[in-house]
Amino acid sequence: MFRMPGPQEENHNFPINGGRVLSNGRNARKLLDERFIRILKIFKWGPDAEKALEVLKLKVDARLVREVLKVDVETTVKIQFFKWAGKRRHFQHDSTTYMAFIHCLDENRLFGELWKTIQEMVKSSCAIGPAELSEIVKILGRAKMVNKALSIFYQVKGRKCIPTASTYNSVIFMLVQEGHHEKVHELYNEMCSEGHCFPDTVTYSVLISTFSKLNRDDSAFRLFNEMKDNGLQPTAKIYTTLMGIYFKLGKVEEALRLLQEMRTYRCSPTVFTYTELIRGLGKSGRVEDAYSIYKNMLKDGCKPDVVLMNNLINILGRSDHLKDAFKILGEMKMLNCTPNVVTYNTIIKSLFDAKAPPSVADSWFQKMKKDGVVPSSFTYSILIDGFCKTNRVEQALLLLEEMDEKGFPPCPAAYCSLINSLGKAKRYEAANELFQELKENCGHSSSRVYAVMIKHFGKCRRLNEAISLFNEMKKLGCTPDVYAYNALMSGMVRADMIDEAFSIFRTMEENGCTPDINSHNIILNGLAKTGGPKRAMEMFTKMKNSTTKPDVVSYNTILGCLSRAGMFEEAAKLMKEMSSQGLQYDLITYSSILEAVGKVDEDRNMFES
Repeated sequence: MFRMPGPQEENHNFPINGGRVLSNGRNARKLLDERFIRILKIFKWGPDAEKALEVLKLKVDARLVREVLKVDVETTVKIQFFKWAGKRRHFQHDSTTYMAFIHCLDENRLFGELWKTIQEMVKSSCAIGPAELSEIVKILGRAKMVNKALSIFYQVKGRKCIPTASTYNSVIFMLVQEGHHEKVHELYNEMCSEGHCFPDTVTYSVLISTFSKLNRDDSAFRLFNEMKDNGLQPTAKIYTTLMGIYFKLGKVEEALRLLQEMRTYRCSPTVFTYTELIRGLGKSGRVEDAYSIYKNMLKDGCKPDVVLMNNLINILGRSDHLKDAFKILGEMKMLNCTPNVVTYNTIIKSLFDAKAPPSVADSWFQKMKKDGVVPSSFTYSILIDGFCKTNRVEQALLLLEEMDEKGFPPCPAAYCSLINSLGKAKRYEAANELFQELKENCGHSSSRVYAVMIKHFGKCRRLNEAISLFNEMKKLGCTPDVYAYNALMSGMVRADMIDEAFSIFRTMEENGCTPDINSHNIILNGLAKTGGPKRAMEMFTKMKNSTTKPDVVSYNTILGCLSRAGMFEEAAKLMKEMSSQGLQYDLITYSSILEAVGKVDEDRNMFES
């Protein structure tokens, strides 16, 4: 096994002037290094450099090899020197020289030479310890050579060293980093069965995090209990991961119980723990509790970071607590937490969501730029969408131009908002121009943008163009989503092509796209308009017996159909059923019935006269 040389040995390795050692060993070494380095830089590696070694009386040993590999010369020089040194009669590379060379090759991304050197090291008589094996696994993992790393691990493990928990952790972490999650549990079981190496806190942390990503929640909690049974104290990271699982499952109280357990065991929550708590409570609608967690964090002396503050601002902004969101923004400066582009994006979006005047959102956009925060593509997308929804299409179009001038790639979401707004304003040609522009700039378009364009072509009775777009997106490999199918079916129903729409509905299911309630209501509306009560009621009954239950729109559609057919008793029964389902009548329900009653009375009067 390699032993680091002591101070006295270090001096004897650098004799000069006929073997006399200078009184200051470091100065002697520095002098020799400088002279030898100049030789390497001028003559590279070759006969001249070899002669310099003899003249300077430099002994070829492990330390010299390591020092040469640190020198700032071409990598090819280091490779030639390393190979030359390995052929000397009285010298053999040890683990320290091999590892120094491996690091050198890794830094220069010479992965072919790296792999050859690792294989040579494993085949040699050189001792390899658990630490070296861990480092080799990490290096090969970073180089995306996962199978090679596993191969080396099992070769060395089998005949050269006994892996420690740290070694296993390196392999497990590599597998996780490269997405080989299925092998992680297998390696964990192997580790446990060795009998001499047991999982430590790091092992459990990586495994619990992995199972969380795989949605194997039961396995994560089993490992958590197992580590506690083994006398290991969970870290803040482990508690934070498990809190995330509980929030995902909607078990808020269990997540908060973990926080209490942390405090009991004097495990201080980190900023990541508080972020998970604030995010989870916010998603659960417990905004006040999320705000209290933030206050408690400050009392505990834990400094928030910009990610935590952005999450809190987002939660407050989305839950009509805009004043509190601005208060948090003000506190960021006092806490030396600089707002970033996400902070401003969150504020601007919250302003639009709160129906604040668009000029206020625009003023924050200007402030953002004034403060030196560069807007992102998402910033422009938020503003364009907000301006479109407040009927400021021209202002939104100017922002789209500004995006282009700033060099941002075309943003499908921004185009989608503008195309939709232009379509609502019946500016169909302008909408189509933007759509074509997006395709030219991107080479393709998203399914959602296609859906919006198909919808507006259907509305303006340009059904052939809508069908062409639908077929085009399929040819380009852009799989139609439920919105695209709904848009096409809606256009067909509007054109009284109910059978064709119904055929698309069936095709949609066959292609693996699950119809939503809007899909059903579009077909229901078409059947009610052209097929009469019978076909409409058949589909309505199927909906009630399926997972897609009728909503208010479904009931209103059928009530209108029954009323127009003079089937008022059936309509009255349906209204009672609607009420029993917890669905409230609205103006559309009553107007459908009153309109039908009026028409029946008119027809009766005409007949009597």
